[in-house]
Parts: sequence; C-alpha cells; structure tokens
Amino acid sequence: MAGIVYFDLETQRSFSDVGGASNKDKMGMSVGVTYSTETEQYHIYDESNVEEMVDQLIKADLVVGYNHVQFDYPVLQAYTIYDLASQTVNCDMMLDIEEILGHRLKLDSVAKASLNAGKSADGLDALKWWQLYKKTGDKVHMMNIAEYCCYDVKVTKEVYEYGLEHGVVKYADRNGNEQEVVASWKK
Repeated sequence: MAGIVYFDLETQRSFSDVGGASNKDKMGMSVGVTYSTETEQYHIYDESNVEEMVDQLIKADLVVGYNHVQFDYPVLQAYTIYDLASQTVNCDMMLDIEEILGHRLKLDSVAKASLNAGKSADGLDALKWWQLYKKTGDKVHMMNIAEYCCYDVKVTKEVYEYGLEHGVVKYADRNGNEQEVVASWKK
C-alpha cells in the first residue's frame, strides 16, 4: 500500500515567459513537494530527483492536490514518459469544487474560510526566488521556495481532511460572505 500522497510544485517560469498557458510543459519545475501518509514525511524535490517524485505519484493509492491535474501534471510531463493524469488516481479538490459551483476557487480562499489559515506567499514570490537563486546561486532562495511549497502541501492536506471530517469546505464568495460547498471527495 502506497497511501495518499499530497502534492504541489512551483515553476521556474511564468505563463508569459513561455508564451501562454498552453505551454505548461516549458515552465520547468523549481521545487516539488509531496507528503506521504505512508512515510508521514514531507519530501522535497528539484530537477535532479524529479523522477523519484514521479515514481511516488505513480505508486500512490491516491494523489491529492489543488489544480494539480490541469497545472502541475502538464508541467511535470516534460520530465517523464508517464501520462500522469491517466496513470495516477487523483483527487483534485479545485476541479471537484469547480464542478459543483461552476467556477474556480483559489486554495487560499478555501483555506482561510475552512481552516482560518491562508497561504504563506504566492506563486509570483516563488518565481522571484527562483530568479534570485539563478542569479546568485544562494540556496536560501531555493529554501524559501521549498518552505512555501511545503506549506501549500500542508494546507492542501488540511483542506482535504477538513472536507472528509465535515462533508463540506467553506469559502468566501465574491461579496465576502462565508459559503459552504460539498466536499465531493467524502464518499
């Protein structure tokens, strides 16, 4: 049994750097992070060991993420021959919520309302840290990306577990009012 693997990654380049969202495979991974219920540990990856991360995702009983099927997997496709979306068992909470509500919610919105905890930074910060790392070689910038990505994986795990426990997750609507949506992953 390989357990549940919670997953997120950060990129080296933005959509504008690669000519748009259709070129996710050109964005490059700066850092990827998983949390495995089997090992009860976070695992941090960069390009030098990305194959190990892909292997962990392929072997997982379930991969849980937030927009990982339509974003993270296409980024990872540049590193593997596996068709990750079809060769993994996935719970993409963003897609589940979008199917019910008809629109997307940011992880931060769900985390703030459900857990009273938001994200520690955003993807633009991670891109800046990557550029600083490339320019200076100072590993502190890679550590900043890894810490941010680990925190996102932790928040993803806690949102998933909140949904399992309560059958719903909360979010703030466009007017700032707290709403609930069924956590369809609680079966």
